[in-house]
Amino acid sequence: MGYLLLEGGAEFGGSMRDPDRKAIELAGGFDAPIRIIPTAAAPDNNHQRAGNNGIRWFQSLGAKDVISLPLIDKVSANEASIVSSLRRAKLIYMLGGFTGYLGETLKGSAAWNAVLEAYQNGAVVAGSSAGAMVMCKFYYDPSQGQVVEGLNLVLNSIVLPHHNTFGKSWASRLLEISQVTLIGIDEFTGMLNEAGQFWTVYGGQSVTLYRNHRIETYQTGQSFSL
Repeated sequence: MGYLLLEGGAEFGGSMRDPDRKAIELAGGFDAPIRIIPTAAAPDNNHQRAGNNGIRWFQSLGAKDVISLPLIDKVSANEASIVSSLRRAKLIYMLGGFTGYLGETLKGSAAWNAVLEAYQNGAVVAGSSAGAMVMCKFYYDPSQGQVVEGLNLVLNSIVLPHHNTFGKSWASRLLEISQVTLIGIDEFTGMLNEAGQFWTVYGGQSVTLYRNHRIETYQTGQSFSL
């Protein structure tokens, strides 16, 4: 089994250095194959620029094998070359953007099955903002104003990205969902389950949990379980 990294947004701006370096380390070091999924940026034709930003970012951290895959729709989500590349990856990173589009594109696809296979074989699966949201049991799709079933890598949870800016405003409308933990992740901040069921906060700000009628806040370096 591999590792999961959830980030709150504003990726590649220079302040995610700590969580992303840790992800590279867990993936096997600077020679590990890193594959970026820019799907969430495809609806406004921003996927190429966003993917290239990701390539430059990981290369600036020392990574040598970084590719942004042309996974932009349901057809490409089932292309053999993309599926093969994901299956061999050691760090898979999903960018932010249009949450519902990302979730629906990946759900039930050969590409997502390849991501799960890579994860089972020890890879790090990471996502920022929309990329983190779809990894959970549910996600809030702001374009529809409703909660949607996610890809369920993180059980019984919903991520509130950009929590320190607008994400926290979603909490009140989502608290009514039973047996689900709301995970508010600030921008420039990530949480990584490097120690089994325990998650550790990396980056410049904090992670806030809404559960059991309580609000818990964890700072950089602190750990918690879900």
